[in-house]
Amino acid sequence: MAGFLFSLTDLAAACGNGLHTLYVAPLKALCVDMARNLGAVVDETGIAARVETRTGDTPQARRRRQRSDPPDILLTTPESVALLISWPEAGSIFGNLRVVVVDEIHELAGTKRGDQLALALTRLSALSPGHRRIGLSATVAEPVKLASYLDDGAGVMVVRADGGASPDITIMETGNRIPLAGHTARHAVPDIYRAIRDVGTALVFVNTRSQAERVFQDLWEINDDNLGIALHHGSLAREQRLKVESAMAEGSLRAVVATSTLDLGVDWGAVDLVVQIGAPKGVARMLQRIGRARHRMDEPSKALLVPANRFELLECQAVLDAIGEGVLDGAPRERGGIDVLAQHVLATAASGPFHPDTLYRDVIRAAPYESLERSLFDRIVDYVATGGYALVAYERFRRLTACDDGTLRIADEATARRFRMNAGTIVEDAKLKVRMKSGKVIGEVEEHFMLGLSPGETFAFAGEVWALIGIRQTDAIVTRARGGEPRVPIYGGGSFPPTTNVAGFLRKIMAEPDRRAVLPEDVREWLDFQAEFSVLPGVDDLLVETFPRADKVFLVAYPFEGRPAHQTLGMLMTRRMERMGAGPLGFVANDYALAIWSLRHVGDISALIDESLLLEDLDDWLAGSSLLKRSFRKVATVAGLIERQHPGYRKTGRQVTFSTDLIYDVLHRHEPDHVLLEAARKEAMDTLLETRRLEDMLVRVRGRILQRDLDTVSPLALPVMLEVGRQMVASSALDDLIEAFGGEP
Repeated sequence: MAGFLFSLTDLAAACGNGLHTLYVAPLKALCVDMARNLGAVVDETGIAARVETRTGDTPQARRRRQRSDPPDILLTTPESVALLISWPEAGSIFGNLRVVVVDEIHELAGTKRGDQLALALTRLSALSPGHRRIGLSATVAEPVKLASYLDDGAGVMVVRADGGASPDITIMETGNRIPLAGHTARHAVPDIYRAIRDVGTALVFVNTRSQAERVFQDLWEINDDNLGIALHHGSLAREQRLKVESAMAEGSLRAVVATSTLDLGVDWGAVDLVVQIGAPKGVARMLQRIGRARHRMDEPSKALLVPANRFELLECQAVLDAIGEGVLDGAPRERGGIDVLAQHVLATAASGPFHPDTLYRDVIRAAPYESLERSLFDRIVDYVATGGYALVAYERFRRLTACDDGTLRIADEATARRFRMNAGTIVEDAKLKVRMKSGKVIGEVEEHFMLGLSPGETFAFAGEVWALIGIRQTDAIVTRARGGEPRVPIYGGGSFPPTTNVAGFLRKIMAEPDRRAVLPEDVREWLDFQAEFSVLPGVDDLLVETFPRADKVFLVAYPFEGRPAHQTLGMLMTRRMERMGAGPLGFVANDYALAIWSLRHVGDISALIDESLLLEDLDDWLAGSSLLKRSFRKVATVAGLIERQHPGYRKTGRQVTFSTDLIYDVLHRHEPDHVLLEAARKEAMDTLLETRRLEDMLVRVRGRILQRDLDTVSPLALPVMLEVGRQMVASSALDDLIEAFGGEP
């Protein structure tokens, strides 16, 4: 509430002059919760201020009214701000704006949503010069760099509050041995249930929506005490999410199983315990989640970490070590996205004519675009205006019209309308509404999952089991079901690698005996056995083990840099192994290791792993892969080249894929330097392939590769070998190894 002190003081003197304060947060739930708390303060103090939210859940009629009659305080998300500035009446909406509050700013900076907000803030500077900006965050690694997102040229004052009570975080000890592999943490479910039962209220965080559904079902099956346990994630219907949030605020629930939808700022002081199932992946993320418990400065937040497997336990300990040493995750990336800027150009045009010179001066005031070259800016504007010379003949891509005075305006109102229907930077797979026969909407599930079900098959969703009746257009018609083994929807996104800081602390645990001393006995034995059987790598070493199994040769490397970087490394290494005649047959990567199986042994691993992998092979491999098309699909959607939503209907995922692949082929053939192809390549390199992180790793391990040629699988290799699949290893032999190394698969 501290961010609103100036606003409340100002509004106490005078209200009703239009929008005074704009509050922007990354989550809809945070906006709703803040509106509830702020409304209570306004009511208690008698300030005659109107407080409202505006998100994708806000009814259309209210959104329309807010454009002509905005509230005194509006709480919203970056997407809604970008849409508001695209209306011709943006000047009247924001003309009296005095304050902008950006909450949890670290969550936005360095993302496409952050790029979108930074550009919107430059537009607000033009619409309402001199307004005050306030950024709020509890987990900032580099405050000065983060402050640049708010700077409109007048400078930013960084205010550091004294820290509160240190959090009380422990790794859960269960009566079972920690599994070698797996992601469900089912071995710990009875202990998690007892922890919930023994406190007043608990938040149980997981990393993915699929895991949320599984954990909720597992807890519900053993809920002999009939505890009030609810489920909350982004695919559930708005009504269900709001119902859970209200019940939690009222104290009528004992636990909520949630994903990142409840990560930030939701102020439930009555929460006694946070349970994190699975490795948290980042220090800031863990601190945010821990902060939901006992949300008070003078009381320590209490949290339990529940790793699903042994490598996750090492990662949990790495996060604890980082928190103990006061190390937070790093600063955001340096440059903003081309596709986000293209969307902003169209948003600006939708609100009224603009001059490219003026817009360029505004854009480079945004921190992510401060080093943007004018030539690249002009290419982006040309793309928005014409689609590029390969597409200029198609009228639907000509979205801007040049005026005699040098300004550009939107081609027509239909173009502006289509833009507003499709604006946004979050590109998700196509979804189907899960709807009961009565018409009630339960939520949304990704299209590819539902298309894989046959009528009558069951799946777990929203905490219940449903049977599919059939698919009608964009709806999956369902009915409640009982019994059987329901499938759990798999959602795109949601998975992320350990941050570089977490990975660094994990390597320290592997290398330093003192750090391993606090680990559970079975995990210490596992690592001690590894040290005897093979070796434990040093902090800057890369361990690579080879061993024969089932008429094949396996190579397992342990970079600890996350699945995306490991997948890229696997692709590049198998290409090089092919040229070396090793006969690679496939590979599997997880967040900790990479396993490749081949017909022949590779003698000199150092010749296989070096920086030239990136220089020699990456471009060739990328040009021949489907990854660029996948990246282009996302970029083209954000940049407005592909419009999924149309009046009266929405394109299916297959239709979008067909359209973008067709356009990609045209541009690749006739305009290979198109600005969106450049954006797609950058997107693939930075986010899908993690090339910068991979390059840093290759530089770090130069001359420090530990090659061990073994007779059989090592203890450290067992988890990734289980992911390779039992078909690659004789099951009886694998079972013997698991038993010998003291674990459960």
